[in-house]
Amino acid sequence: MSKAINMALINEKARIFKALGHPTRLMFVEKLAGGECCVCELVELAGVDFSTVSKHLSILKEAGIISDDKRGKKVFYRLSFICVTGFMECIETSLRKKLDTDSLMFV
Repeated sequence: MSKAINMALINEKARIFKALGHPTRLMFVEKLAGGECCVCELVELAGVDFSTVSKHLSILKEAGIISDDKRGKKVFYRLSFICVTGFMECIETSLRKKLDTDSLMFV
């Protein structure tokens, strides 16, 4: 029984990582880490058409990473998994250290 529960959790985690596995979606998560944004801001940020942004947001929303709030004709998005920002900071710190170490090797 516990193996099935663990596999269910593993599968859900994999779904979240898969949703984060695109540069545009990561860019949106980093933007939303600073606070909620209107979809129009995300369209401008990505520099792509509304339908492409909508698809990316749908994937993040289905994974539970973001949520939305419709206000009149505008839709605002916010992070639901606030912990993802700490994870992203950890990855960035590790990557910067690795890049610094790698650059020292070529001096």
